Amino acid sequence: MTAQSILLSHTPETDASRVLPARPSNARLNAPEYYKPSPELWAALQTALHLGLPLLVTGEPGCGKTDLAAHIAWYYRLGKPELFNGQTSSSVTDLFYAYDALRHFQHAQVIKEMLSPEVVFRDYIKPQALGAAIHSGETRVVLLDEIDKAPRDLPNNLLNALEKLTFSVPETGDPERFTFTAAPEHRPIIVMTSNSEKNLPDPFLRRVAFFDIKFPGAQELLEILKTKLDGFEKLDANAVIAFFEKIRHAEFGVMNKKPATAELLHWAAALLKMDIDTSKLDAPQKIAQAEKTRLGYSFSVLAKTRTDLETLKKAIGLSL
Repeated sequence: MTAQSILLSHTPETDASRVLPARPSNARLNAPEYYKPSPELWAALQTALHLGLPLLVTGEPGCGKTDLAAHIAWYYRLGKPELFNGQTSSSVTDLFYAYDALRHFQHAQVIKEMLSPEVVFRDYIKPQALGAAIHSGETRVVLLDEIDKAPRDLPNNLLNALEKLTFSVPETGDPERFTFTAAPEHRPIIVMTSNSEKNLPDPFLRRVAFFDIKFPGAQELLEILKTKLDGFEKLDANAVIAFFEKIRHAEFGVMNKKPATAELLHWAAALLKMDIDTSKLDAPQKIAQAEKTRLGYSFSVLAKTRTDLETLKKAIGLSL
């Protein structure tokens, strides 16, 4: 089955054409070992590690902030990072553990006997992110993702938690016994990300190391594609990047949401799957109509609004 028939033909000609397409085989796309931090970013991380500070990373969505934590964990052989996603309802306790109060209450209604603190902790308490790292007794990487989405008081409350790296679980009924503290030699490596949706408190910012990831230039984008994309040699990578940069620089029209590095990787992978001749991207008028239609379909990973999709289709002369 050709790439074109997969995209354009809905009615199957044979039962064999009903086979679900193979799942993506590009193991390098999200593999932490293929993440390429800039020298400046790696130096900021080393500074944070030497000073025992969390590293706060900013940058536009899709620039690789979240992937940094997985790369650090891979590089230092520290297992899978512990993850906390900032929410508008998050509290500092959520960084340490989750308590299943409903199950605990239901159990108490059915079985009247008092549960031991050990059973309560085992059955109704689940260490989360920072708490899981501390409870493990090992050095772990902790990713506090999109910390700017949390309530404003959480970053300030977080300061004390990050300094002491200790937490108690009063729900067990014996908080003195169920208090956990990270040993100095197993202090978690903490990476925090922010999309700068709102300003973080000054006292919080004074207690972290900071780095802002700038959007990569053309040469850096070329290296990223070469490193992370299976089949890279089949692309006219310079033409792909040139077209991508025209999108970001609004040469085809202003985009509501500029595509980021993650979208470039997905788009390049889609172009390979669709068997599109990328050497023609610098001259869309030379692209045959059938291939132009398939190229228009590939824009679904670059454009995230209807108007942005129309902008890109117009750029290649595709009728709407």
